[in-house]
Amino acid sequence: MTETIDRAPDVFAVEDPDTLRGYLRDMMFVRRFEERAAQGYSQAKVGGYCHLNLGEEATVVGLGAAMRPTDYLFTNYREHGYAIAKGIEPGRVMAELYGRTTGTSKGWGGSMHMFDTASRLLGGYGIVGGQLPLAVGAALAIDYRGDDDVVVCQMGEGTTNIGAFHESLNIAALWNLPVVFVIINNQLGMGTTVEKSSAEPDLYKRAASYRMRGEQVDGTDVLAVRDMAGDLIETARREGKPALLETVSFRLKGHSVVDPAKYRSGEDTAAARESDPIVRFRGDLITAGVLDESGVEAIARSIEAEVDAAVAFADASPHPDPETLFDYTYATPVAGASRRLPADPLF
Repeated sequence: MTETIDRAPDVFAVEDPDTLRGYLRDMMFVRRFEERAAQGYSQAKVGGYCHLNLGEEATVVGLGAAMRPTDYLFTNYREHGYAIAKGIEPGRVMAELYGRTTGTSKGWGGSMHMFDTASRLLGGYGIVGGQLPLAVGAALAIDYRGDDDVVVCQMGEGTTNIGAFHESLNIAALWNLPVVFVIINNQLGMGTTVEKSSAEPDLYKRAASYRMRGEQVDGTDVLAVRDMAGDLIETARREGKPALLETVSFRLKGHSVVDPAKYRSGEDTAAARESDPIVRFRGDLITAGVLDESGVEAIARSIEAEVDAAVAFADASPHPDPETLFDYTYATPVAGASRRLPADPLF
């Protein structure tokens, strides 16, 4: 694991104070949004599976800060925070979690399948590694058109052991495609540690097999993630060279909201809490004089009001009409396509 950075107060002297406060607010917002999503799940307002970004907020915000609004983002199923970081209105994200028509996928996608072409968030994928070949295809389209956009493809550490990971990196390197693969290494593939599932636990080193640049960064440090991701993204934009970035952090809760994480020892749980990116960054800003406790409280109050509004918007939004269930099965009408609902007669 990459070493945690202990920042001296004067490090923030070269950073814009408003930007630093904005990063903290964004991280705190993702945290509170995800907590309310978990609450909604316990109230049976959120159905299906639900995976939260708790503990990974610095990576979410740092990666978002490194991207241009026109860059494309593909993610796995732990994507609520990334949707918000990509600029999607929180109310639409919460409405999708609630399965309402005002959500990003009109309520049919749910927690694991956020999608929004306007912000260029192209999924939310429930199949492990399913997003990698598609991200490479998007990078190929960018290269073919001669655009200067970049594709960022986020994944969990478990994805690095499947075939699509190696196939996608190989093609991206062979064809010099503008894609940056980002491994979110929270050190647990569901309940299995990286060391017990990967012969080479330093996952960024796998980039060497494809002669592409590989870097590892402290995923609890929003500035470190922003700077390293920004460097790799801009290199991909300028030179058309793919890269692999591994961000290392801790997952504060279980794999999903229904996972009690009993496989984690007390020592591991304590280490995760000690590495809480929000607590660390908030303390750094206070020490540096960029913010004080009253300022933090004011940010928390404004976030609470905004998340309350997102929940209220989702609650007030209508459920999809069952008759629309098949409306988006195909991009264009298909003759003879079945629209029979489970309760409908066969003939």
